[in-house]
Amino acid sequence: MKGLILQSLSGYYDVLASGIVYRTRARGNFRKRRITPLVGDQVEFKPAGVKEGYLLEIAARKNSLVRPPVANVDAAIVVVSCKQPNFSANLLDRQLVMLEAQKIKSVIYFSKKDLLSDQELKGFMHIFAAYACYPVFEDSVKLQEYLQKQLKKQILVVMGQTGAGKSTLLNKFDATWKLPTGEVSKALSRGKHTTRKVALMAWKNNYIADTPGFSSFELQNLDSQNLRQLFPDFWPVQNNCKFRGCLHQNEPHCAVKAAVAAKKIAASRYQSYLQFLEELQQKKPKYNR
Repeated sequence: MKGLILQSLSGYYDVLASGIVYRTRARGNFRKRRITPLVGDQVEFKPAGVKEGYLLEIAARKNSLVRPPVANVDAAIVVVSCKQPNFSANLLDRQLVMLEAQKIKSVIYFSKKDLLSDQELKGFMHIFAAYACYPVFEDSVKLQEYLQKQLKKQILVVMGQTGAGKSTLLNKFDATWKLPTGEVSKALSRGKHTTRKVALMAWKNNYIADTPGFSSFELQNLDSQNLRQLFPDFWPVQNNCKFRGCLHQNEPHCAVKAAVAAKKIAASRYQSYLQFLEELQQKKPKYNR
């Protein structure tokens, strides 16, 4: 039989097939071949017993993420906290770059805007503007309306920093889910891990996953030569660089650097690019909150 892995937990995989969920395990040959089944995988399995079975094969994936561990993702909501925990442009940019590398559509949701003072909110208007090349939302209702128009029978993941409010957002999507939420430590400005597993939930003819949070994010399997293609805000201008292989680093007559100077590209985005480029060139990830 063929089905979709909805959940992975302690070596068991819940597979949906013909409206029935089977609790399955992977055969030993998966381990020998160093293949780990992921939530979102299309699989072939053999039923055994009542609603149980064994995984036989995993269909070819169009993409897969390490953090969160999900396969065949169509779109991702990156939940970004304005405050508690504090906003990190570096962490957000890392997530966006990795999603772009996997050809996953990114949607940004800024949470906890209500915690900002009037002065802090003025500062955040520049941050919101810096990500104008992505769909950006601060209102959960408008976000849901957008997703319903964009998604049709697709897999969507909700990802972001620990304590950013991923589960709180999803409870607004469907109150019956009653996903646990936690408070943020004011001393550390970090949240507690309330989500400890990855599981797909049905939503508006799509599947959506709440995923464990994180406080650090490494760039993996990226090529420094291709990094510039992972910043959509560079796309409109970088073909105007004098040199065809311009890395927008030290080269003269660089259209991207000119756009940064003209404030057409946010300086924070360019600084993230330079840091990532240096890391990839040295092959030594440096970032850890």
